[in-house]
Amino acid sequence: EARRQRRLLLGVVCVALLLDNMLYMVIVPIVPEYIAAMRGGGSAAGQSAPAGGNESSGGGNRSLLPARYPPSAGGNEDVQIGVLFASKAMLQLLVNPLSGTLTDRVGYETPLLAGLAVMFLSTLTFAFAENYATLLAARSLQGLGSAFADTAGIALIADRYAEEPARSRALGTALACISFGSLAAPPFSGVLYKFAGKQVPFLVLACVCLLDVLMLLALAPPCAAGARANMPVGTPIHRLMLDPYIAVVAGALATCNIPLAFLEPTIANWMKETMGANEWEAGLTWLPAFFPHVLGVYITVRLAAAYPHLQWFYGALGMAIIGASSCLVPACRNFGQVTVPLCGICFGIALVDTALLPTLAFLVDVRHVSVYGSVYAIADISYSVAYALGPIVAGQIVHTMGFTQLNLGMGLANVLYAPVLLFLKNVCQMKPSHSERNILLEEGPKGLYDTIKMEERKG
Repeated sequence: EARRQRRLLLGVVCVALLLDNMLYMVIVPIVPEYIAAMRGGGSAAGQSAPAGGNESSGGGNRSLLPARYPPSAGGNEDVQIGVLFASKAMLQLLVNPLSGTLTDRVGYETPLLAGLAVMFLSTLTFAFAENYATLLAARSLQGLGSAFADTAGIALIADRYAEEPARSRALGTALACISFGSLAAPPFSGVLYKFAGKQVPFLVLACVCLLDVLMLLALAPPCAAGARANMPVGTPIHRLMLDPYIAVVAGALATCNIPLAFLEPTIANWMKETMGANEWEAGLTWLPAFFPHVLGVYITVRLAAAYPHLQWFYGALGMAIIGASSCLVPACRNFGQVTVPLCGICFGIALVDTALLPTLAFLVDVRHVSVYGSVYAIADISYSVAYALGPIVAGQIVHTMGFTQLNLGMGLANVLYAPVLLFLKNVCQMKPSHSERNILLEEGPKGLYDTIKMEERKG
């Protein structure tokens, strides 16, 4: 029964992560036309649709949006799109320290439920947004929900799957759902936006989110979280941030996600300007990258089970692949060529995430107390740094220096950071039995939680 419940909870967490990333990426191919439609087809429409066919393809949807967003004085659409993308990660970055601490104190299920509820409200706000300010508010509201849902969800997986290689497999499954949400959302939204209208993609996501909330309530109602009182007190988040090994992992997670964070708000306009691509083509560009991402997750999970002491090497290899792929993006001249470096970037991110996310839980087990809310809040902060600074900085760089310089800089940053993961070489060879937590358990169980953990380890 416990195994069945943890599998169902894994499914709930995977759906939550899927929804969060779909909602994040669902506006990637449509946001230029979305903002142009709010302006009433003014100057922005001309900038975002250089090819003659693009304007007619989006014309039917523009009539659905009233012209309430005034034309900008500077005409710098990249910066406006960048602010919209970054608002979610900025709020998430501010809330994550609170969400990690709260998760350690009240348990994993209640923050996950609260995060899903906020994401549901955010999705409905997106569906009925009629001006740029409402879009910005919906994006920020999503960041609040993600700060709780993502941190609590990943920490719940690490807690329920306490032993390797089951933990790596479970986290790999969650990463596969994240990649599917991130990479399937652009074509999903591009097609539905064109043929069904702007509200349909968001309403579909809202219905799925509501079903996930009901499933979580059935599996782990908030009243059952009282058992958390027997849990040990987790290490404070500020102490975890000062751990040099956790800091190295957090830096790698932030650096490897910078190319994806920088490309999301800029590649659609770049493809329109250089290739004459329309919304659905810009969205479909990301779809092939899902398969190498899942392949990277699968390969890393298998390698980690056979050679767990080489987790640092898998992460370093992934960062090298990301760096090389990022440098190849500006050289692409058509739709097919762009998919190749994007596949390389997503394959490398899969290697880094799948290797280093279980490493964070391992470091907490070995060096701190086995409570995972704060450490995965640090991981979420790493992602949020990339996605908060990325869109704004990327828009400014593209506007002042160019798209090529942007990609070369991102590639160089990943290649230079890869050797830093050598610092983790000896840590990965440590045994979990060295943990202070395990030493306490050897002295005899104290309370319900310790007794259950002792039974699991004996089993």
